[in-house]
Order: sequence, then C-alpha cells, then structure tokens
Amino acid sequence: MLVKTKAIVISSLKYQEKSLVVKCLTHSDGLKSYFVPNAFAAKNQSRGFGKKIAYFQPLSLLEIEANHKNKGTLEHFKEIKLAHGYQTISTDIVKSTIVMFLSEIIHHSILEEEKNENLFNFLESALLWLDAHDEMANFHLILMLEMTKFFGFYPDNSESVFKFFDCKEGNFTAFQGNNCLSEHETFLFKKLIDLKFDSDQKVFAGIERQILLKILLDYYTFHLDGFKKPKSLEVLKEVFA
Repeated sequence: MLVKTKAIVISSLKYQEKSLVVKCLTHSDGLKSYFVPNAFAAKNQSRGFGKKIAYFQPLSLLEIEANHKNKGTLEHFKEIKLAHGYQTISTDIVKSTIVMFLSEIIHHSILEEEKNENLFNFLESALLWLDAHDEMANFHLILMLEMTKFFGFYPDNSESVFKFFDCKEGNFTAFQGNNCLSEHETFLFKKLIDLKFDSDQKVFAGIERQILLKILLDYYTFHLDGFKKPKSLEVLKEVFA
C-alpha cells in the first residue's frame, strides 16, 4: 500500500557498505523500518534521493511516500523530503547531543508497530520547540517525563503531598519503601513534574539534573521490559558537566 505520511527518524544502521536500515516513527502507522539501498552512493542524487544520509540524522522530521506491505519485513521509500529543516539542532553541539540521546531513549522505548498519533504530534511539537529556543537545559528531562504519558506509566500525582516517590508503583507515599526515592530526590522529582518547556531553565543546578536523569532512567527500567540505557549517556553528561 502506498502511503504518504510524516515520519521522525529514530535510528539508522549501516547495512553492508552502501545501504541503511532506517527506523522511523510514522504518523500514519507508528513504528516502521525501511531499507535504503545505496544510501551512500552519489548516483542516487537524481530522483530526489540526493544526499540521503542527511535525511536520516537522529530525530529528523521527514515527509515520506513509501510502500507499506505490512508483513513485518523492511519497507521501502518511494520519495523523501524534509518536513522541517532544523535551523539550530544540527549545528548546536548541546542540542545535537540531546537529540542523539533522546533518539536512543525512544528507540528502546517504542517496541511495537502500532499507530500513536498523539505521541507523534507531541514529539514533533517538542522538536520544533527545541529548534527555536536556546534555553533548553532541562529539555531532555521534561521530554522523558512527558513521554511516560504515552507509554502508560506517568507518575500518579494525586497524593504528591507525601514525601517519597515509589518508582515501581509510580505514586507518592508516606513511607520510604525499597523502591522509593529519598526525600530530597522526591522533592526534585516533584519540581520536574511541574516544569514545562517554557519554564525557567535555571530551576535546577547541574548536579540536580544528573540526579533527575538517573531517576528517570531507573524509572524507565522499572516499567519497560528490556529497556537499555543509551550509549550516548556519557556524552550527554560531558556536555552538561
């Protein structure tokens, strides 16, 4: 079936010498993997496939036309173009590192091929916001927390008066059990829950962001089977050090 849709590049893996396997979150069909033959070959610069590699950077926003056979095999692009050419993400080392890190988070979080327009729309809006703003020190933390709404384990905030957050149960509690954050960690986590992309980015010190990042990674590990911590984690820590 020929499909025209927006897509967000989640990952790209080199196959043999010249080709790629590209995983995308599509607006129309959810997660899809595509085979891109001769992605590194100059001869493909005709037919609108020139500079293919540039399209498949982490979290690029694309408009694609593709043949979806929906048989669990690799699909194939017919046409590709940028839905939005990033103005700052590709040139700003902090933003590009954040995007690389988040693409790995998403890669290890979305495991099923199912349509999720709300998640797609949220990610698209968030990436456009990141491209247009310079104050983004907490962007990755807010995005990771907000994505849990779509993954089904957003914290139950109904009893946030309690001093401890139970990572396994996903709620606040009066008593500190084995899977609970400390009182200070819970205090930071509550502040993060109230944070928006446009909030004051200086609300956390650097060490507090490191604590929150560890909390979120552990929280994902609790709730997503097989979740792996991103390889780019250490690079992100270096950037924010």
